[in-house]
Amino acid sequence: MKPAWKVCAMILFATALVAQTSETSKPKKVKAAPIRAADIQALRDAIAAQQSAIQQQQQEIQQLREELHRRDQSVQQAQAAASDAAGKADAAQAQTVQEQQSVTALKSDVSDLKLGMASTVQTLQETQKVAAERPTEIHFKGITITPGGFLAGETVRRSRALGADINTPFNSVPLPGASQSTLSEFFGSGRQSRISMLAEGKLSLVKLSGYYEADFLSSGTTSNNNESNSYTLRQRQVWGQAAFDNGWSFTGGQQWSLVTETKHGMDNRTEAVPLTIDPQYNVGFSWTRQYGARLVKNFDNKVWLGVSVENAQATLTSHNNAANFLVGSAGTGGGLYNALLSACTTTLNTSGTPVTVCAPAAPYSFNPSPDVIVKAVFEPGFGHYEVFGIYSRFRDRVFPCGEIASGATCEGSTSANALGAFNSSRNGGGIGANVRWSFFGKHLDFGVHGLTGQGIGRYGSGGLPDTAVHADGTLDLIRSYQGLATLEWHGPKLDVYFNVGGEYDGREWGIDPISGKSIGYGSPNFSSAGCYTETLPSSGGFLPGSLGSCTADTRALTEGTVGFWHRIYNGPKGRIQWGPQFSYINRATWADEVHGLEPHGIDGMIFTSFRYYLP
Repeated sequence: MKPAWKVCAMILFATALVAQTSETSKPKKVKAAPIRAADIQALRDAIAAQQSAIQQQQQEIQQLREELHRRDQSVQQAQAAASDAAGKADAAQAQTVQEQQSVTALKSDVSDLKLGMASTVQTLQETQKVAAERPTEIHFKGITITPGGFLAGETVRRSRALGADINTPFNSVPLPGASQSTLSEFFGSGRQSRISMLAEGKLSLVKLSGYYEADFLSSGTTSNNNESNSYTLRQRQVWGQAAFDNGWSFTGGQQWSLVTETKHGMDNRTEAVPLTIDPQYNVGFSWTRQYGARLVKNFDNKVWLGVSVENAQATLTSHNNAANFLVGSAGTGGGLYNALLSACTTTLNTSGTPVTVCAPAAPYSFNPSPDVIVKAVFEPGFGHYEVFGIYSRFRDRVFPCGEIASGATCEGSTSANALGAFNSSRNGGGIGANVRWSFFGKHLDFGVHGLTGQGIGRYGSGGLPDTAVHADGTLDLIRSYQGLATLEWHGPKLDVYFNVGGEYDGREWGIDPISGKSIGYGSPNFSSAGCYTETLPSSGGFLPGSLGSCTADTRALTEGTVGFWHRIYNGPKGRIQWGPQFSYINRATWADEVHGLEPHGIDGMIFTSFRYYLP
């Protein structure tokens, strides 16, 4: 390529040459010389040479312009590349700084992760070791067996002696005149220790389950606290279940009654039992564990409907009645029932001869039919709601000639006889409801329970009777009320509970027209004059004296309970927890309106428990 100054010089030269040629071509006013052919040809050659030079210069100028354009594009591309490189350099520098920060944070995370991993690995190794040594489930012939239960060391200290283990007979709290009301008692016990086993198997459309649960809260004829403390194993629950995929389930065997509140639907093993150490739970809690055949339908885990037929057992109390009725008997040893007689009393008859009368330790009523319980449960999304009803059938055999007025005859005889005996039946039952709400992420539970009806006393923890007896020997069902409020706080390691409950039995009494005595339950004419007077014990030192002239039927039982459970350890090796409980119970009796007396029995009880649960 030529230098720029040469290009400019050539352009100026060409311009001057053209101008000169133009001037020489102008006509002069002087006389023109004759034009020769040679001159014309020379001029033509000169013009052709100039045009060729101009054309060459124009080509060189065009080439120069193209070269300048190419250089300009190269410069722009270089500038763009430099700008892009600078941007990338800045981004790379920023990324480098960010990556350095990320690397620093990542190093810290890796360090924390190593520590967490070490702990996790150790826990996993322990869990695997425990699983290898003591698996939580046992697989046997296509079924899964899960053992369970706990080992308990527990104590109770009562301000009024009951001669009872940690299981409290609430309706036996002594009245003021009893020697037991001046004595306290302490018992230590491991008898609530429990063993259980759940067996499960799955078929194509049904899940089969069986459950067994037992503890040692029973006694044999040789059981005592003297040395060996050898108490017998008893069944708590023994049942089998078939749960179908379409929501139907059938359960049969000894189980918690359908009356008992559950925490989820009507599912077995979710019973909302008070958290008490006392295995009699709390006054006002309605429950039984007995034979039942239960059919339940689950509607999308929102609504459950169920019906259960369960073992019946009438509990009876009455005073001053004639021997004109029969409800049941003591157990028959050959029939595997408890035939033991207890509570024997000796009195003098009209001729002065001692007569001893004993009551069966475990009376068995001759039940005409099972109890029928229907129940509906609702879980709409907040809270758990239950409504239920009980139907019971009561029957006794009436002996109209069991009592004859002086000078009168019955069935042709002037003396009491069994002629004309007949069976008499009564319908009883009640209605109840359970409600439970959870708050603060299920940390706080509040529950309310209520049950009322006639002939339902045995469904309450207090053990109040179902029925009394009319003067004519027919049954007189007692109106009952049961209620319980519970408040429970559940934390990661601590459960705290408060219970307040009560049970009430109404008056069912009358006047025997033949003897003229008040009969039945809670009569205002029953004497309580001796309820405040202590009597001598029987010889031997182990039988407190019975209160004389002290009928005092229980009107109401109330109890307040507070306690907590603290979990010391809860992991793959099981659970260790301990807890104390304090209960205060008041037994109020029906008033003796003749003497203006209304005896009360009170007791304060302190329980402790230390338990190890199987994992």
